[in-house]
Amino acid sequence: MFEGFSSCEVAGPAGMLHTLRGGRGTPLLLLHGHPQTHVMWHAVADELAKVFTVVMMDLRGYGDSARVNSDAEHQAYSKRTMALDAMAVMRHHGFEQFQVLAHDRGARVAHRLAADHPASVQRLLLLDIAPTLAMYDNTSDAFARAYWHWFFLIQPPPLPEALIASDPVRYLRSVMGKRHAGLGAFVPAALAEYERCVQIPGTATSICEDYRASATIDLLHDRADVAAEHRLTQPLRVLWGEHGAVGQCFDVLQLWRERARDVSGRSLPCGHYIAEEAPELLLAEALNFFKP
Repeated sequence: MFEGFSSCEVAGPAGMLHTLRGGRGTPLLLLHGHPQTHVMWHAVADELAKVFTVVMMDLRGYGDSARVNSDAEHQAYSKRTMALDAMAVMRHHGFEQFQVLAHDRGARVAHRLAADHPASVQRLLLLDIAPTLAMYDNTSDAFARAYWHWFFLIQPPPLPEALIASDPVRYLRSVMGKRHAGLGAFVPAALAEYERCVQIPGTATSICEDYRASATIDLLHDRADVAAEHRLTQPLRVLWGEHGAVGQCFDVLQLWRERARDVSGRSLPCGHYIAEEAPELLLAEALNFFKP
């Protein structure tokens, strides 16, 4: 995987961030979701690198990036703080302006990145999420059952992290394997890498803190944006899996049109893990949307 890419450890605001870079052209940042790593882009990165300078990173607390100690307010894993990691990575690679492709948790970081750093983020393609605040405010029975981990991970420590740490591979396989395509959506090498990384000490705590931040401090930041009528100004395209809970439980385009000025998007015939379930469709969308 990623034979044409070079790896680099970047000093972030609170620890080292694992990154890969490859290709040529305008910069494109790729951000992964939970409970994965940059490896989730293995089926699309090479093709994107023919047109763009592709930078991938492992979010703090995931992959081979630092597990950062948190705090009572969960600021260490707020998406505002994690967006600063992304800015540090792109500046290290020499880019002040760039486009972003992001999935799941990484897409939530990308949303905050675009909101807080509008002069840097030029275009934004988000995969299988609606705005965090809207998803919490409009939680239904169906959504809570499908996204049970949202409500498990935000429970006070140490119970959730202790349960995950007791068998992290079982946790990962349960979360990923019970979605539409099952574990068959993941090539063995990628799944093995996800399993390796989820077993790194401190991962369970980092995962929980990521989700606790989303249910607390991130909502404060989102509510402040709504109160100030602050909407994303960049072109935003959103894709979601027609077999996934996000599209089935929420009006994705309408919710994003409440938070951004220039929104387009559609569903794809797959589940949550678009980059691995429907890489050809994602590539076509990305190459059509992003500016070389």
